[in-house]
Amino acid sequence: MTLPRKAPTMADVARLAGVSPMTVSRAFKHDASVSDATREAILKAADDLGYVFDSTASNLRSQRTNFVAVTIPSINNANFADTVRGLSEGLKARGLQILLGTTDYDIFEEERLIEQLLRRRPEAIVVTGGQHTPRARRMLENAGIPVIETWDLPPSPIGHVVGFSNAAAVRAMVDHFVARGLTRIAFIGGDADRDTRGTDRRAGFIAAMQTHGLDATRLIAAGVPPISMREGADAMGRLLDTLPDTEAVICVSDLSAFGALTECQRRGVEVPGRISIAGFGDYEIGAISVPTLTTINPFPREIGAQTAALILKVLDGEQAEPATLSILPRLLPRQSSR
Repeated sequence: MTLPRKAPTMADVARLAGVSPMTVSRAFKHDASVSDATREAILKAADDLGYVFDSTASNLRSQRTNFVAVTIPSINNANFADTVRGLSEGLKARGLQILLGTTDYDIFEEERLIEQLLRRRPEAIVVTGGQHTPRARRMLENAGIPVIETWDLPPSPIGHVVGFSNAAAVRAMVDHFVARGLTRIAFIGGDADRDTRGTDRRAGFIAAMQTHGLDATRLIAAGVPPISMREGADAMGRLLDTLPDTEAVICVSDLSAFGALTECQRRGVEVPGRISIAGFGDYEIGAISVPTLTTINPFPREIGAQTAALILKVLDGEQAEPATLSILPRLLPRQSSR
């Protein structure tokens, strides 16, 4: 029986690199006092020895955890994945890592995750959206760390905000259709009790239609978020069956819009000749569909990048007051709309 080898220590790395153990520790913590040449020598020595830095013991001494907690509704959503990517890229140069939790569009699951994440004492916490349970809000308000709400512009922010108005984005889409002479417009969305951003988009649709003096009741539910292509197709089928004179439809996401487009093709309904279709999110599928989908780009990666930059400013003491960074979504007219 072969006994496992003894793991190399920080002292072993220090001897091989010709530095002190303290310098090794600083190098792994990206301390600016360690020169690039010294850090490179230390990392090479660690690599040669197969040494893995024990951040747990170091963090206990420094009272730093070196991670940022993040909650998102879904890991399958390309937009939220892009936000996490932008956030991770902005934090990694400082040695900060992300601890990720998914809420499945459930504010009570978000509450549970927030409690679990805060127990680990993150450097900051990033949450998606501005609507939370009362208990989750209390925990965030009393967390004692930077709190950043994203993908929304909540009326009563807890701390910092990086986001946009989902309602305003859809209002712009309604204006786009009306300017082209389309007045019988429908909205396909999900369960208003779960997807708060989808709820805001629906509210933006209703408000814009009423502003134009148009019928705002063409509302087709599509199921529990996240809305799939299959559910978008089913909703489009019900729309065509019950409101066949509809001239345009705005879908809560590009996935549901692609499903709606496919249902029209299945039935021989011309898009955009007979009906115009628009989505939300600027997903890759919308850019390669036939026809390509009119959509709204909310710049998800930019949300992550700006959130990371804001966190670093707060941790460095350069941002004391709560900040609201507004992202301006872009309407992208494509072949699926007139």
